[in-house]
Amino acid sequence: MSVDRRAFIALAGAAAASAAWPGRTPAAQTSLSLPTGSDGWGLSRFAVNIEMWWGGMPFLDKIASAHAGGFRAVEFWPWQGKPIEEAKALLDQFEMEVAQFTAWGFSPGLNDSKHHEHFERAVREGCEVAKKLGCKKMTVVGGNDIAGMTPSEMHQNIIDGLKRAAPIAEEYQVMLILEPMNIRVDHKGHCLYGSTDGVRICREVNSPMVKLNWDLYHMQISEGDLCGRLRDGFDQVGYLQLADHPGRNEPGTGEIHYNRVLKEAYNLGYRDYIGLECSPRNGAVKAIERVKAADVWTP
Repeated sequence: MSVDRRAFIALAGAAAASAAWPGRTPAAQTSLSLPTGSDGWGLSRFAVNIEMWWGGMPFLDKIASAHAGGFRAVEFWPWQGKPIEEAKALLDQFEMEVAQFTAWGFSPGLNDSKHHEHFERAVREGCEVAKKLGCKKMTVVGGNDIAGMTPSEMHQNIIDGLKRAAPIAEEYQVMLILEPMNIRVDHKGHCLYGSTDGVRICREVNSPMVKLNWDLYHMQISEGDLCGRLRDGFDQVGYLQLADHPGRNEPGTGEIHYNRVLKEAYNLGYRDYIGLECSPRNGAVKAIERVKAADVWTP
């Protein structure tokens, strides 16, 4: 039983979950009411980050909530410890996709060569999971600063690690998307910020299966000039994510004019999912309205 997105919906997370697949134990309830015509999206394609939108719910209930919200795709953080087989069955039932998930996080750092063998194994394991889910992209993170090592040394280690893993990604046809962070708000002490170094790293790796997870929220804080930077480095964009700033909430809550930025990405040729890695400021219903308002523009 799927949720009717065309009617007014009152979704209790556990109720939707138990209706969708029998035998599930009810979880803590959450209410979500959506307006008529809630699947009327614009030209952009969005994948909701279910970790940030429904963080307090069991994993499968998060997927059900995303479906009730009219989303056709989800993204999430590390796959380890998640019910992958059950998730795949539920996603198939809802006719939803996984746009990307995290295969390698902040620690241990890819920026230290002693972790590269571990990194290769993690990439292969992640690719196996991605194939089960029908997912085509996985995020990898550079790592936090290493005492006694310069930024250029750490960046070279990232290049070397990605070169080792690139043949695995090419074998499985699963793209590794390297994510630069920001230093001013969220990730002080990380080793990779902004687009310039990220683009250079990916160009040196020189693989069609190694690109950037271009998080527009991080890029705004790190460097600004979102449309100009996007044009300069578009050949290395593997995936886009967004959140407004300040606050890391949905578009329309901060300073970024996402109508213009989404138009630029579209005109540059971007047609893949855009990850909504943001926290709803006033609940999911209002956040969905704001996302749709940000996607109103003329190509």
